[in-house]
Amino acid sequence: MILSEHEIVRKEKANGGKGHIIIEHLLNQDQLQNQCGMFAHVTLEPNCSLGYHEHHGNGEAYYITKGTGIYSDNGNMVEVKAGDVVFCPDGEGHGIENTSATENLEFTALIVNTPK
Repeated sequence: MILSEHEIVRKEKANGGKGHIIIEHLLNQDQLQNQCGMFAHVTLEPNCSLGYHEHHGNGEAYYITKGTGIYSDNGNMVEVKAGDVVFCPDGEGHGIENTSATENLEFTALIVNTPK
């Protein structure tokens, strides 16, 4: 089955971040069947960020597909680039910022629910 239509959402100051983020949901909640909270392609345009936030009841992985930026791993700032994968486990926090003035930072985000 090929899924060609995706919901695209623009969020301003997501989790207290700068500017906006663009989220292209690759699967909807019915398709995720409560196994995952989100599977999406995320774009941070130049100088935009997704603010620091904690995960409770799930964890989240980012696979960086384009650009460079700074990832907050529980407040520890780490440079990220295309090809990197970062993971925020249940009970911890993270955020990410595009530090480029000219290039988008893009990543695939997967939120995996913690088994009960």
